[in-house]
Amino acid sequence: MYSEILAPTDGSERSAEAIRHAAYLADECDAGLHGLFVTDSGPLEHVDGKYPEAVSQIEAAGEQAVARVADAGDARGVETTTSVVSGTVPQAIVEYVDDRDIDVVVMATHSREGVRRHFLGSTTERIIRIVDVPVLAVSDAST
Repeated sequence: MYSEILAPTDGSERSAEAIRHAAYLADECDAGLHGLFVTDSGPLEHVDGKYPEAVSQIEAAGEQAVARVADAGDARGVETTTSVVSGTVPQAIVEYVDDRDIDVVVMATHSREGVRRHFLGSTTERIIRIVDVPVLAVSDAST
């Protein structure tokens, strides 16, 4: 059903459950798994060049985040590709999906209560609306 699965991650704990789901799905479908971390260039546009150590720290955090995707793929014997890219998060995800023929995106939602529980999270909700492939939104409540 799926041959290429994208697991965008921000390195947070709530992303860990989505990564587990993505690795499981990749294993079950005999699909490739892609881990993507986006160093959001929006806020960095104002500091780029002024604080190179901040940029390199964010990139290092991104490498650690996608390494968790690679580890999850390795644990299931799934071929995994990882990337750390710069850009705005939604646009970078859309470009990655389009450029690599991704079949499904698996990503975390925010844990919310009350009225806020009806919203998935701005990034996840936006991705659901703008990509041309299915999006599996994984709640951290399922952990």
